[in-house]
Amino acid sequence: MEGEAVLEVAKLMLAAARTAPKTAGVDDIMTLIVYGKEKEAIAHKMEEIAEERKIGGFSRDAKNVRESYAVVLIAVRGQRNSGLDCGGCGYEGCREFDEARKKKGKDFIGPTCVFKALDLGIALGSAAKTASMHDTDNRIMYRVGTAALKLKLLPQATIIIGLPVSAKGKNIYFDRPAKV
Repeated sequence: MEGEAVLEVAKLMLAAARTAPKTAGVDDIMTLIVYGKEKEAIAHKMEEIAEERKIGGFSRDAKNVRESYAVVLIAVRGQRNSGLDCGGCGYEGCREFDEARKKKGKDFIGPTCVFKALDLGIALGSAAKTASMHDTDNRIMYRVGTAALKLKLLPQATIIIGLPVSAKGKNIYFDRPAKV
């Protein structure tokens, strides 16, 4: 029953991400709950990345993914501009941003509109808060999103971040080595 409760909280997290404030009211946030085979595929991809890059954090976080009941993925279509012409993306304005070649970096696709990235952060905070309000352990993990993007779980996304969720006797996301 605890696993079912965690899945219900994950659904509420999606609602929190969806209803979080967005720049100019434009919603470029995407969400997905993964468990079972999809969750295992993420953990496996994280281990592959750990081996390729010699970064132990990917292996450590893959262990957390496996121990979780589910993973909430929250993503953004960051290649769409906000229309504010602010230059926060590194270009003079939105027209130059739109004309810039979008390319895949090591983990994500850029450039990203700074306001779309802010919208993603607000959605992540709303989802994490919702989990916390329902006594469900979670942790925002960029490495989970890296693997999910490589697996094309949300194909229109330029950035994906994962929030594994669990309900155990001890929070599995904070009782772990800080550096690996």
